[in-house]
Amino acid sequence: MKLPFKIDLNDKVIAITGAGGIICGEFARILAACGAKVALLDINFDAAKQIADEIGENAIAVRCDCLNKDSIVAAKETIEESFGKVNFLINGAGGNNPRATCDNETMSADTDSQIKTFFKLEESGIKFVFDLNITTAFLVTQVFAEDMVKTGGNIINISSMNAYRPLTKIPAYSAAKAGISNFTQWLAVHFAPCHIRVNAIAPGFFVTNQNRGLLFDESGQPTARTAKILAATPMKKFGEISDIAGALLLLASDEASGFVTGTVIPVDGGFSAYSGV
Repeated sequence: MKLPFKIDLNDKVIAITGAGGIICGEFARILAACGAKVALLDINFDAAKQIADEIGENAIAVRCDCLNKDSIVAAKETIEESFGKVNFLINGAGGNNPRATCDNETMSADTDSQIKTFFKLEESGIKFVFDLNITTAFLVTQVFAEDMVKTGGNIINISSMNAYRPLTKIPAYSAAKAGISNFTQWLAVHFAPCHIRVNAIAPGFFVTNQNRGLLFDESGQPTARTAKILAATPMKKFGEISDIAGALLLLASDEASGFVTGTVIPVDGGFSAYSGV
């Protein structure tokens, strides 16, 4: 792994939720390479452990259900036993669910009755997506920021392009990520007197385990949705995980961004700036 630049994080103990995934797993590798002690939290312990084992002695995997406050508190205790108190948090847990996803991009009066429309979306699915994105960030921040109030700290949330421009078919996820951006700004104001910076990164379109099936068919060919995404991305490509490293390191560095709080940085190849015309 080649970093675009290196910063000194030897005094940081970082908890990363959703760290068994592609993006947050790479975040763990990047920050550990800069000297941080990194705890990879995920309900999928095996995925997190695989990455932690690759990183080595300054990384641990911790099983954590970010929708269960007792589980989060237990994770915090495990981290403190190994590394000490957390002074840097990345809220990366999140995602969508098929129960909250429409089949059709737009509605019409004569829509086929077999299609799963907005009116057929399940209440349980909508609530699950909001909980998975908003409630997790709320609970995890409650648990880990309590110590930071006394010592200062850094929090990075993971927002999305959906926060800027809601994508078709996924209303709950789009609204939830808009909530993450808003929550980031709220926390930044609330914690500013305690010397806790709070920012967010809003990735554009990266190929991950969660969206691969939407972007490519079973034979590996791009889907129609991929064609639309690339047409609306001025750089005409998906992002590589390495493309997000610079934004992460900037926000991670107290020296480089010590006066930066309440921001949401898009890393999207121009998607959020393009009107389509």
